Amino acid sequence: QPQLAESGGGSVQDGESLKLSCAVTRFYGSGYCVSWFRQAPGKEREGVAGIDHAGITVYADSVKGRFTISKDSAKRIWYLQMSNLQPADTGLYYCAAVPASGTCHLTVDHYNYWGQGTQVTVSS
Repeated sequence: QPQLAESGGGSVQDGESLKLSCAVTRFYGSGYCVSWFRQAPGKEREGVAGIDHAGITVYADSVKGRFTISKDSAKRIWYLQMSNLQPADTGLYYCAAVPASGTCHLTVDHYNYWGQGTQVTVSS
């Protein structure tokens, strides 16, 4: 069973940056998507950014130009660099993975495996 472990969350001020990491173990395959989701209190979980095995990325409109997803394939760690953070970015951030080919979909139902989440809090 694949395991995903997020880290790097914290509390920051409006306009600051954070870099989240997702370490993935026991997840193999020639095709996959690894994505980041977030969930604010009282709201549904929403997709933020995804990257496939070829390095093709997809972003939610709300984070385009501010967030960057990347991967270190050798270390099997996926990253989410978040810049110019806003209070609306506050939430529990999860990474998720699925064996797949084609474009990564930023929908919850698309993913089989999830981490436990790391909290990001942005204060104004």
